[in-house]
Amino acid sequence: MEKTLTQTSTSKIHVEKLNLFYGTHQALFDVDIKVKPQSITAFIGPSGCGKSTFLRTLNRMNDLINGVTINGKVLVDNEDIYADTVDIESLRKRVGMVFQRPNPFPMSIFDNVAYGPRLHGTSKKAQLQEIVERSLRQAVLWDEVKDRLHKSALGLSGGQQQRLCIARLLAVEPDVLLMDEPTSALDPISTLKVEELSQSLKSSYTIIIVTHNMQQAARISDTTAFFLNGKMVEVGETNSIFTAPKEKQTEDYITGRFG
Repeated sequence: MEKTLTQTSTSKIHVEKLNLFYGTHQALFDVDIKVKPQSITAFIGPSGCGKSTFLRTLNRMNDLINGVTINGKVLVDNEDIYADTVDIESLRKRVGMVFQRPNPFPMSIFDNVAYGPRLHGTSKKAQLQEIVERSLRQAVLWDEVKDRLHKSALGLSGGQQQRLCIARLLAVEPDVLLMDEPTSALDPISTLKVEELSQSLKSSYTIIIVTHNMQQAARISDTTAFFLNGKMVEVGETNSIFTAPKEKQTEDYITGRFG
């Protein structure tokens, strides 16, 4: 007998028959996926295919857009995140997002990382210092900034700013990291550092990354999902997707025949 959604225990996230509309325009069609815990899942596909839109459904960021309607199921740890009883602030603490362009706050490096913990009630100086150092170490940024913690975060390089944004996310101890093209604005060296960081974090977090860079998806992800025209055409183990895709549309995209 096929498992029902509420019986799923091996998936960190389980999405079933998800449809999304902007007004009367349908942008996502019957998306189904199970995301394994402590892994990296990459979403690939041409621009405008629904990758980022779908990513934003996983922590209800689309709620901020007027006229969006969503139906279907999105379970995180077997909890329906679209249930009326869900606390959206708590959800976004558990399922955090790193955006395409680094967006540090116009304040010190320390205050950027401490922002979330302070917002959630942590006020003791020693505790904040421990959280900031731990988070910056996790983001492999501590050694680069430990002597300038009280200087503006806007003085950091683009790559450092993106890792700072990851540290700021880690400071509130999420379970899931959503990354929306986190390296598209970065140089190759900074990109490599973020990729290495992502791989080091997957032992503790579930990571989902949207990327236009297929080589990046092949390098760092365990699972890859290919989107086209609002539909998830194929999802599977990354090596299989890139070497033996089951769908012709996937093969055509990966080999550069379109997109």
